[in-house]
Amino acid sequence: MGPGENGGRAVPLRAEGLTVRYGEFTAVDRLSFEVRPGEIYGLLGSNGAGKSSTIRCLVGLQRPAEGRLRVFDDDPLTDELLVKSRIGYVPETTLLFDSLSPREFLEFVASVRRIDPEVARRRAEGYVRAFDLGNELEQPLATLSNGARQKTLVVAAFLHQPSLLVLDEPLNNLDPRTVRIVKEILAEYVRDGRRGVLFSTHTMEVAQQLCHRVGILDHGLLRGEGSLPELRRRIDRDGASLEEIYLNLTRAEDAVMDAVRSLREL
Repeated sequence: MGPGENGGRAVPLRAEGLTVRYGEFTAVDRLSFEVRPGEIYGLLGSNGAGKSSTIRCLVGLQRPAEGRLRVFDDDPLTDELLVKSRIGYVPETTLLFDSLSPREFLEFVASVRRIDPEVARRRAEGYVRAFDLGNELEQPLATLSNGARQKTLVVAAFLHQPSLLVLDEPLNNLDPRTVRIVKEILAEYVRDGRRGVLFSTHTMEVAQQLCHRVGILDHGLLRGEGSLPELRRRIDRDGASLEEIYLNLTRAEDAVMDAVRSLREL
């Protein structure tokens, strides 16, 4: 893992003091971070840590109580259409039009994104071949496996070649072959040093392999941020895995060991 460099280019994503509340419950508490040009930034945390609430604000599904977001210096609240045109989004749950086939869904996405039909067809065919989705292409989405539905969502996110990818647990339900392909595509996607990826996950191994920097969320608070070497220095533990760092910074190590001891006694 190594930090991206701005190089004078616009920052793909910046959050400043972002706060999200549901009634009196604070899901995200004064969160600040940025996704740099050419960077895959991992937003890590357990279920309920605040990852999806952050992403919902970014894509316009939730209004923050406080703070602000900027996508290449544009405001998702006041420049909604422009910001959405620059984002490719894979949600945590596979929300699709179940009566459509993958082909019909991708054609619909292409029309909304105003992609030339021939360009969209060529791109879609390339991803369909790579993801081995051809046999399911004409079947209703409602009849497909969770893996095929997830592949369709990933293709849709890439279809208009966005400047910022926002991926909420994008590898859920994918087979190992497709997971490896997605990892390779993401690494290539940011290689020109201009685009960015926000990669939300609770899978530490994937984040350690893929992300240049990570932010560790716990109960809506950012407990730590940086590259793997930077985080190792923070906890003063050479060679620590991202899982070990996460447990240390979220103060969960003792709870884990207590649980293990209790199970051994059984």
